[in-house]
This record gives sequence, C-alpha cells and structure tokens, in this order.
Amino acid sequence: MSTVSAALSRALLTCTSEIFGVMGNGNAHFLDAALRTGFRFTAVRHESAAVTAADAYFRITGKPAIATTTYGAGFSNAITPLAEAAKARIPMVLVTGDQPSTGARPWDIDQGAINDAVGATTFVVDAQRPMAIAFEAVAHALRERTAVVLSIPYDIVADEAAEEGPLSLGDFALDPGYPAAAPELLTQAAAALNEARRPLVLYGRGARLSGAALAITALADSLGALSSSTVLAPNLLADRHGDLGIAGGFSSGETAALIHEADVVLVLGAGLNQFTTRFGELFNVGAQVIQVDVATAATSPRVDVFLRADVAAVADSLLPLVHRRHGGLRWVDEVGDRLARINDHAPGDEAAPDGLLDPRSVARALNAIMPADRVVVQDGGHFIGWGPMYWDVPGPHALNLVGTAYQSIGLGLASAVGAGAAAPESTIVLASGDGGFLMGLADLESVIRTVRSGIVVIYNDAAYGAEIHQYGSIGLHEGPMLIPEVDFAAVARGLGASATKVRSLEDLAGLRDWVAAGADGIHLVDCRISPDVRAPYMEEVLEANRKAAGVRG
Repeated sequence: MSTVSAALSRALLTCTSEIFGVMGNGNAHFLDAALRTGFRFTAVRHESAAVTAADAYFRITGKPAIATTTYGAGFSNAITPLAEAAKARIPMVLVTGDQPSTGARPWDIDQGAINDAVGATTFVVDAQRPMAIAFEAVAHALRERTAVVLSIPYDIVADEAAEEGPLSLGDFALDPGYPAAAPELLTQAAAALNEARRPLVLYGRGARLSGAALAITALADSLGALSSSTVLAPNLLADRHGDLGIAGGFSSGETAALIHEADVVLVLGAGLNQFTTRFGELFNVGAQVIQVDVATAATSPRVDVFLRADVAAVADSLLPLVHRRHGGLRWVDEVGDRLARINDHAPGDEAAPDGLLDPRSVARALNAIMPADRVVVQDGGHFIGWGPMYWDVPGPHALNLVGTAYQSIGLGLASAVGAGAAAPESTIVLASGDGGFLMGLADLESVIRTVRSGIVVIYNDAAYGAEIHQYGSIGLHEGPMLIPEVDFAAVARGLGASATKVRSLEDLAGLRDWVAAGADGIHLVDCRISPDVRAPYMEEVLEANRKAAGVRG
C-alpha cells in the first residue's frame, strides 16, 4: 500500500532533493514519507524561514526546492515570503496541510484564497492522482516562473493512494511557449543599435535564467558597447571589458555618468524598476530604450520598443543583424581611463562624526577579509547597498536579495539557511540590519546548525535605519524607529557561534583570525555603525519623495 504522502514524496524527489520546513499536524505524515523516501530535510524554526530558504536555494542553484508547513497558523506564518517568491517569479513549491476535504473546521481559513491574493497557484491533492498533481504543480512553477502551493487535505494524508501509471516531470508541459520576436521589431532594434554612437546593453536576472551570457557578450563586443547589470545579475558577463558593473542606486558615480550618456539602450531581461532606473534619471531623455523580456508588456514607461521573447534567442538573432565595429567606432574604446573609475565609491572614514563606525569603511574592510569564494545573501534595510557597492562576488549566483520584490525585511537569516544548502562549499555571508535580524532571530539557530561556513554581518545602528532617513529626516517622531542597542555577539555566542563586537576597525581582527583558522562554523560581527551616514540610494529616494510632494502641491 502506498499512501498519498508517500506518492507525493516519490514524485517530488524526482524534481528536487531539498525540503525546508517546520513539522506540524498537517504535514507530519508528508515529512515522514519524505524522509523515508530519501529527501534531505532542513528543519527551520519559523514557517517563514521554510519558504525563504527554498526561495534562496533556487536563486543560487536554478533548481527548485520544497518548503513545507502545517495548516492554519503554520501556513499563514509563511505568507510574506510566499508573496515575495510569487512577485519575484521564483519557482518553488510549498507543501502544506489544509482543511479536510469534508469541510472547514473552526480554526481553518481559506488558504486557497490567500494564495490567490499573493499570486501563488494552488494545487489540491487528492487520493486518485497525487503523483500527477505533484508533477503538474512543479511543471507549472518552472514553466510560469512562480510559486505554487501543494495543498493536502488533512483527512487524506495517510489514505491509500490509487495506482498511477509510470509518470515523470517530462510528461507535463514545461515549455513556457514564449513567442519569437517579431521580425520587424528585430529589424527595428538592429537598425537603432547600428545607428547608435553610444550603445549600452543592460541585462538582468532574466538574462541569467535564459542562459544568455555568451550571446550577450558576443553582441555587446560586436557593437563595441558598454554593458551593465542590475543588482540581480552581477558579473554575468565574467568581467567583460567595458562592463560597468551594477546600474541604478548601487552604482558608482562614474558608472551612472556613462550610462546616462548612452543614446540607445538594449535592456535584456531586466525589469527597470524605480531603483534600477534611479527614479527615472538613469537614462538621458534622448536615449532610445529597447526592452526584451518574457513579460506580457513593457515593464517601464521609459521603454520605446518592446520585444516579448526569450532573451538568449533575441541576442542570437540580433548578432548577425548588427554591424561589427572597429577602431574609432567603438564606444568601449572611447571611454578609455574612465573604466578604471567604475568601482570608485566613497571610501568612508574609520569613524563618523558621532564616533561610531562609518558603514562604508566597514564594508571595504570586510571585503578584504572575507574568503573570496563567498555567496552573499542580504536582508532588507538602509544598509542594503553596502554589499553590492563594496563587496566582490564571484558571479550572479553569489548576490541574493530575498525580500526586495515585496519590500520586506526579516528574511536574511532564512536566506542564509537556503544558501548553505545550495552552496555548501562556499562561505555564506549574510548582511543584515539590527531590525531585520531581530525579526528573524529564531533562525539564527538554524544557520548555526546547518551552515558549514558562514559570516553574519550586522550593521547595527540601533534603529530601523531606512525609516530614520526617510521619515525622521522630514520631522516624523523617531521614537517608533529606534531599537535599544542589542549585543548580538553575545546572543550568537549563546547559540554556539563565535562572534565579535566591532566598535573600531581594529576589532575586525577577530574575524580575520577566524578566516585564517579555516572559516569553519559561523562567525558573527556586530558592527556598531553610525546612523548619520546616509546611503546614496537613500538620497535618491528622498529626492524622488521631494519631487512627488512638490507635484502634489
């Protein structure tokens, strides 16, 4: 006899080996079957962490993972990261208990309605075809690039499953069916690129997912173009000469200036949100913007020409249509010494005027100490730009910001759990603020228990820093924005990690010694930074707010 839970587990194990979760009434039978089937299960301490870890695992590996919770409160605890995964278009599967098939109990809620509200698709398991439903769910997640929920009614979890014929994921539709770019639009795009004096190729996570790195490199080299990434695809072009690094609010002044000089911009798999576009200031008003994406329409009003198609296919199609440039016709050769300044960010002082650490100098010092083979995960908050600005990462898989699509904080620790499973040979580096870290604190234990080598960096400004800069600066009462200073180093040591309280750059010697000794386990650095040093991207937010307020009256 095979139970519904066993049939689900057998099907899902052919799609992934990883489950992150918290056990409860609604998923106890599923987890029992999953472990007996051969899954690797990583227990976390809050249901939110289960979904976040599965999300981070996909971002790093490109492979789906399973999150699991019980019904009711266990399920509702996971809604924020489920919304993040759906909005960020992350293929992941949440297996959750649900109300019995006979109807709701007093404590049940309409979980399917909640899934619909956040953009996740629900697949309700039954005893007749549990394996087929599991494959349908995974295929939908991969094909549509979205989060799905496999809902198991509580009264059937241990029921006998009907016999199903031999099935595999390949029996279900996986092709997203993206249309080929219209020939007239390809011709229009090629003509614009051929006429451009200063062409720029801007690429994002969609380019990474489509495997377009080589095609984009060939196209940009043929055009003699400059290139730049969003924060979701750094180093995708493997240090190509003429690549400007990250565009938008985390870029250097020189990178921003060069991008602003472009007269034609080819956008490949990048969404052009307000932060990437610097609130509309990234491109000059005369630049023609051509976007290629799998979205159904242009994702920014700044786009002049939109091609709905796979990025790699369009880059391959454009290559024979553009003229290969030589000598003085190549913009990448004209910019000369300016390329040497694209990584020039303000170095910061050892101490800010208030005597606390300058986060810029802290970030620079950390970059020199941390192992080069690193995978960075970041929580949300004012500090979020210091890593992308000052830290080297070995490729696009190695910089991950889970939470930005839904503008949430508190998902950093759980992201580190997923990263530890996704990249066990690398050192996992978590950047967090004190507010977000406290929000996810239960899973510091999970990180310490499961990550082979990890560094936790806390930019501790004793506040919700983004709110201080955005709202305290315009006169709102700062009381609700402040956090009493927490000794996170002591907390980490209490849970079994090594840790250093950092009040001067010399205090980073503790981290340096830990790295020199082999970087085994978890080392937390609690950096007491000044709340007075404002990030450049936050200056852009404030300026955009001032302009919007002026328009309103």
